[in-house]
Amino acid sequence: MTPLLINTRSARLSEEQFFMLCADNNELRIERDKNKNILLMSPTGAFTGRSHSDIMRQLANWNYTYKLGEVFDSSSGFTLPNGAIRAPDAAWISRERWAKVPQHDKERFAHICPDFIIEVRSKSDSLKQQQEKMEEWMENGCRLGWLIDLEHKTTYRYKPGRKVIKQSFIKRMSGENVLPEFELNLKEIIIGLTQKLK
Repeated sequence: MTPLLINTRSARLSEEQFFMLCADNNELRIERDKNKNILLMSPTGAFTGRSHSDIMRQLANWNYTYKLGEVFDSSSGFTLPNGAIRAPDAAWISRERWAKVPQHDKERFAHICPDFIIEVRSKSDSLKQQQEKMEEWMENGCRLGWLIDLEHKTTYRYKPGRKVIKQSFIKRMSGENVLPEFELNLKEIIIGLTQKLK
């Protein structure tokens, strides 16, 4: 679904005010773009939500085993170098980089771009807007990103300065040197979801 865009440049909300706005409306998914426009998004459907859960489980299990960093869910917002405040569907930050973030900043929308992010596109999401958001992640320091298109069972792999690689769910997604030994099997997730939601 296309996010509802609210132009708030004239209001000039501070980061603290924006944080409080999000806290007061925590039933909504709210982001802010680099031009300080507020983006309101509706909750996901059951199929997409269950997919998020399975993806997060696999990422969290890998991180629990290797203990190389911290995992964040879709309710975690990050303030990017370009001023945007974004919340990916899943994120991971290395232990060393996260340790350098001041505690007071960790309690807000931390000023750090995750090393790795996942965005999941549901049937109602605009692919073009999702791809633009992925490019923004890369431009702001993300080292590896996956855009997962549930409707077309297709994934897009993003790395800074590299060509986007498109592949089907048949192939496993590799964390490469960013998340060593991590692999995501989307084919199994989709098969499991299809069976559970019948």
